[in-house]
Amino acid sequence: MTTDAFGNTKIKVPFFSPYIDRLDKKAVSIALKSTLLTDGPKLREFEAKFSQFTGAKHAVGVSNATAALHLSLKTLGIGSGDEVIVPDMTFAATANAVLLTGATPVIVDVDSLDMNMSVTSLEKSITHKTKAILPVHFAGKACKIDRIKKIARSNKIYLIEDCAHAIGTRVCGKHVGTFGDAGCFSFYPTKNITTLEGGMLITDKKKIADAASSARNHGITKSLGQRYTSKKPWDYDIVTPGYNYRLDEIRSSLGLSQLKKITRLNNLRKKAFEYYNEGLQDVNGIEIPDKGLEGEHSFHLYIIKVKKEFKISRDALYSKLLKSGIRTTVHYKPLHMFSVMKKKAKTYNELIISKQIYQQALSLPLYPDISRKQQDLVIQALTS
Repeated sequence: MTTDAFGNTKIKVPFFSPYIDRLDKKAVSIALKSTLLTDGPKLREFEAKFSQFTGAKHAVGVSNATAALHLSLKTLGIGSGDEVIVPDMTFAATANAVLLTGATPVIVDVDSLDMNMSVTSLEKSITHKTKAILPVHFAGKACKIDRIKKIARSNKIYLIEDCAHAIGTRVCGKHVGTFGDAGCFSFYPTKNITTLEGGMLITDKKKIADAASSARNHGITKSLGQRYTSKKPWDYDIVTPGYNYRLDEIRSSLGLSQLKKITRLNNLRKKAFEYYNEGLQDVNGIEIPDKGLEGEHSFHLYIIKVKKEFKISRDALYSKLLKSGIRTTVHYKPLHMFSVMKKKAKTYNELIISKQIYQQALSLPLYPDISRKQQDLVIQALTS
């Protein structure tokens, strides 16, 4: 028995538990002793290490993944009158970033097997107003990024990858986020590595990186280090309005420490994922996720589908597990169901699969140090 973040003492298996170890705490403690707590050397080091890890030429640390998505769109000149294609099954931030530019999200359906953007639905949704495609590598599994890239190129539109779930996901040895014009990552507490809040934009295009670096800091043309190593730290320019999307030294230090163990953390997730698959593969009415699709998986979420053949509904199963002390959730309520999207987004074809998945999907607890005892409790609750 444990107490969850909301003070509930009846929770035996929390949905997620952040992996913060002694080295992470030490890194943060050291950073706190610095007189420079933002826009400093730890951010530059984190950017360099993340760039090296993903194979991108440039990395720009920002306050969160939504900021990374917003800056990617803005630096490419996307705005009012433009359309950006997004999948229905994703967190609201994907479409919100589009709305923040003044552009219109165009919502497309997903594939039933991997819950990623449907290529067929995508192709049917391209118009003369389409300026970008924004696919999501859902739950840590790469979308059909090669095909989507070809579609983007043939239609001369931008490609921005939402990699919030996919730190460590690769296709043919190439890290996701490096296929398009930019890739955007999240370091939220539930992600494969965390900086508490934080994000990263990667790109091979210097123009995008330079514009994003300036825009994250109010549009100022010089970094804090550049300003204070010159004679006049107040002598800088602002060419275009920017934002306060900076990533500070504390979170950058935590990110550096977490990044050192990303391979181990992902391997622990993989083992837990496979243990669930072994325990649930023969349960009638439960469809387990397929890890054997194209690319190297980062095992961000473990999502089952509760079919009609199962003895109770998905919602009833959620309630049963909660009463047993097991927290689960649903990823996600489809975009098209939100009031703001009904008013501001568009769709050009039916969203059949996403509606179906929303009625069936249930995310089980998955994190690096989940114990076999905890997983057995989940499996037993599903099979009894």
